[in-house]
Amino acid sequence: MNGRDLLGGVMVPLVTPMSAPGEPSAAAAYDLLDALAQAGARSLMLFGSNGEGPLLPTSSLTEFAAGVAARWRELTGDGPVLVNVTAAGTAEALERAAAVRLAEPDALVVSPPIYFKHRDDEVVAHFAAFADLGIPVVAYNVPSYSVPMTPPVLDEVLAMPHVIGIKDSSGDLALLGHLVAAARRRPDVGVSQGSETQLVAGLEAGADGIVPGIANLAPVLCVELYDAYRAGRTAAADAAQETSDRVLALHTVRRGVPAVKAVLAARGLCPPHVAAPFVPASPAERAGLLDLLRPLDAHLIAPR
Repeated sequence: MNGRDLLGGVMVPLVTPMSAPGEPSAAAAYDLLDALAQAGARSLMLFGSNGEGPLLPTSSLTEFAAGVAARWRELTGDGPVLVNVTAAGTAEALERAAAVRLAEPDALVVSPPIYFKHRDDEVVAHFAAFADLGIPVVAYNVPSYSVPMTPPVLDEVLAMPHVIGIKDSSGDLALLGHLVAAARRRPDVGVSQGSETQLVAGLEAGADGIVPGIANLAPVLCVELYDAYRAGRTAAADAAQETSDRVLALHTVRRGVPAVKAVLAARGLCPPHVAAPFVPASPAERAGLLDLLRPLDAHLIAPR
C-alpha cells in the first residue's frame, strides 16, 4: 500500500485490553474495537506506548495481534493494522516482527532502539535490518522513549525502499517540517503526526494523518478535527484541538495508560488491567479522572 494512503486519516494507537494484569486478550478488545469503528477511526497501531508494547513479552503478542487484526478488518472492511515492534536491540525487534506475522500487518512500526544511546550509523543499520522481511516499515520517531532520529538519520531511513512512512511524536515542528520534506522526495512515503497538542499544526506542516493516544477515548473528536482540517474548516479544526487539549488534562490526575484504561473501564469498554510495573488507577484517581472528564462526556467514546 502507498504510505500516504496507509497513514492518512485517524489511526488509533490502541490500548491493549487484558484478561488479567499483563495478559493481552483480543476478546477483551472487541467492544472497544466496535466502538472505535463506529466512531469512524480508520486504522490501528498495536503495541505502541499506549499499547504497553515494550512491557509485554514477545510470546504474548501473536494471539492478540492476530485476533484484533481479524476483528478490525471485519468491522471496517480491511482497515489498516500496523504493529509496533520496538525493542532494546535489533535481534529482539526482529523476533517481535516474526511473532506478529500471523496478524498479516499492513506495516511494522519500528523505532530506534530503546535504552542505549546509539550512534546515527547504528540507528540506520537497525532500520536496514528489516529490509528482507517482506513487510513494509513505518519509522517511529519517539524521542521520549528511544534514540532521537536526527535529520541525517531521517534522510537515510526515508530513502530505504522498504520504509513507506514515518510517525513523528517529537513535538518538534521544525523537525516535522524536515521529515515531511524528506518524505516528499518519494511519492509513496507517508507522514503521521503523534504529538497530541499539535494535531492541527502537524497537518498544517504536511502530515497525511494523525495518531493521537486520546483517540482511544475521544475518537469522534479526533475524526472531526481531521475532517475539518481537510475540508478547509480551520475554525472547527482549531476548536476540536482545544477540546482535545481539555481531554488531555486527564494526565494531570494520573499520567499515562492506567488513566486511559480507567476511563475506558468506567465506560464498559476495557478492563483496567495493565502490565507490570504499571499499577491500575486507584479509586481516588479514578474518581478524579471521571470528575475531570464529566463536562466532556459528549465527546467521549461510548459502547456501540
